[in-house]
Amino acid sequence: MDVIFIGLALLITGLAQIILSIKYAVYKKKDVVSDLTGKEVAEKILKEHGLEEINVVEISGNLTDHYNNSEKTVNLSSDIYNGRSIASVAVAAHECGHALQYKDGYGPIKLRNNLVPFVNIGNKLGYIAIVISLAASWTNLFVLGVVLISLAVVFQLVTLPCEFNASIRANKVILEMGLVTEDEQRGTK
Repeated sequence: MDVIFIGLALLITGLAQIILSIKYAVYKKKDVVSDLTGKEVAEKILKEHGLEEINVVEISGNLTDHYNNSEKTVNLSSDIYNGRSIASVAVAAHECGHALQYKDGYGPIKLRNNLVPFVNIGNKLGYIAIVISLAASWTNLFVLGVVLISLAVVFQLVTLPCEFNASIRANKVILEMGLVTEDEQRGTK
């Protein structure tokens, strides 16, 4: 039963990644009227919300963008950082949405952060337990390993509201600030 649950979670995650990649490819080709880069959009949002202490940083990779609260950085991949597309604006604003969550004390982001150490330990110990259980034929240890690895599924379920909320915040802010037109906002969703 746990294996089915993990498989279903992986399938959903994979499908979401495919849909995101397709949408990104479409809106990466459409420039915003404001002609702002992802970096400029992020800086404007952060300044507007009194978060000037957060730096916007260019990182390598493709769709590796993330907000790091401990370092106070919005990390944008080169395409997003330098891009002037609807996709660049959407991703940059989304990462700023996470910064706004921390500023506002958004509950699910706090819960997510509290789960990180348990998920990391569970992942490491879970795989070790499974390998040992297979070598020693210990069924109970195998089940424990699967349960420990399943903590990642719980983590993903807690992460979903954080991601949806960051996108909702981002779409509201970029329209209110005039960083996109109403037509462009359809693409940022």
